[in-house]
Amino acid sequence: MMNQIIVKNLFNDIPEKSEQEFLDILLQKDSIKVERIVSRGHSTPENFWFDQDKNEFVLLISGYAGITFDDGDKINLKPGDYLIIPAHKKHRVEFTDPVEKTIWLTIYY
Repeated sequence: MMNQIIVKNLFNDIPEKSEQEFLDILLQKDSIKVERIVSRGHSTPENFWFDQDKNEFVLLISGYAGITFDDGDKINLKPGDYLIIPAHKKHRVEFTDPVEKTIWLTIYY
């Protein structure tokens, strides 16, 4: 059992530049995982589709991004937008803001 309160900030401890997206697991317990992902001009490699075993709640905190689904649907996200991607719904990140850090909060459940 956890007896202490932990306070952190989503905007702290982010590398200034990175060749790959920065991924930080904020919480993982039982069947829930919460991640912070930081992108800057990153996208999913060509011909690759994410196909996760769990539902995914995605909240865009800053920047902007485009997500494409294997059925052709495309969604552009701005800060404050969120979506829920059902388990096994194939998707990919087409683009992220090349200038401002795109910060995502994802919850897998």
